[in-house]
Amino acid sequence: MLKFLLRRLLTMLLTALCLTFIVFYLTNLPPNLEKVAKSELGARISDAEVESWLQKYGYDRPLLVRYGEWLGVAPGWTGEDQGVSIGRCFDRGADPAAASRYCGILQGRWGFSTVFKDHVGTIIGTRLTLTGILMFWVMVMMVPIALLIGILAGMREGSKLDRSLSTFSIITSATPEYVSGVVLIVVFTSSMVGLKWFKGTATSAMDGATFDNFFLPVLTVALYGIGYIARMTRASMTEVMTAQYIRTARLKGVSFRNVVVKHALRNALIAPFTVIMLQFPWLLNGVVITETLFNYKGFGWTLVSAAGNNDIQLLLGCSVVAVFVVLVTQLISDIGYVFLNPRIRIS
Repeated sequence: MLKFLLRRLLTMLLTALCLTFIVFYLTNLPPNLEKVAKSELGARISDAEVESWLQKYGYDRPLLVRYGEWLGVAPGWTGEDQGVSIGRCFDRGADPAAASRYCGILQGRWGFSTVFKDHVGTIIGTRLTLTGILMFWVMVMMVPIALLIGILAGMREGSKLDRSLSTFSIITSATPEYVSGVVLIVVFTSSMVGLKWFKGTATSAMDGATFDNFFLPVLTVALYGIGYIARMTRASMTEVMTAQYIRTARLKGVSFRNVVVKHALRNALIAPFTVIMLQFPWLLNGVVITETLFNYKGFGWTLVSAAGNNDIQLLLGCSVVAVFVVLVTQLISDIGYVFLNPRIRIS
């Protein structure tokens, strides 16, 4: 098990380096850097002024050197602007002599957002907390309902209950969030329909989530996941219920309830467990539409804003968080799969 963890951690490290370097390369292409310079100095500056600004702030140096600075494994650049010392590691208004040589991601220095005019770490921490609250309530609603639907449908394959629940699962998983969200807003917040039960915006939920301002965005995100997890659970449950050991248990006179609870359920949950763990990175990056639709300014909304406004440092910070969440959830999924499946554990 220890060798397995060490191999997985090494693979995660190499994957994180590759992915972050790709994002760093794409965000630091010359057209993007030119946009950054024009956003700081003005859209009508000349090419010579753009070149001068990029050179002054260290953007003209080799890509690998700047990537090492961003990671925190290479010393940060230093320069001079009108007789004043500037550099990557110099805090605004602080004494340059007190600045450290290394100031990258590894040192907790995420950079400064050119759009929000704040430290990237502070912005991501705030927005990630909001999305984390949304993800928590989505999982609380989504996982139990999806497992229940999948188990009930898989227990009686081909029955009316199975067909009804499978139809519901297909409909929810085939309906994108921007459709289900609009439908829910029209039905439950429109005075024309007469069901003005909830708020059509979740802006107030950022200060304090309540049932009326947070239920619709949670339901919008959960509906798609419910259908997907329920279908996977049903397929796994159907396969287990036709296994030879289940038939043997039934022939020995074991009640149907005990067969399902004691024999079939654990094996049937192996595949859905992996799918459930993979919902976390999907929720982190896939709630963009829902957060935009309900004006809930979480991590997905911040990611879109950073990409739309060419905020390089914020975009890189969001990519680090996204990569970290994906790799950690995959590691937890692999470890859980080993414990749930004895054959994998023995091998």
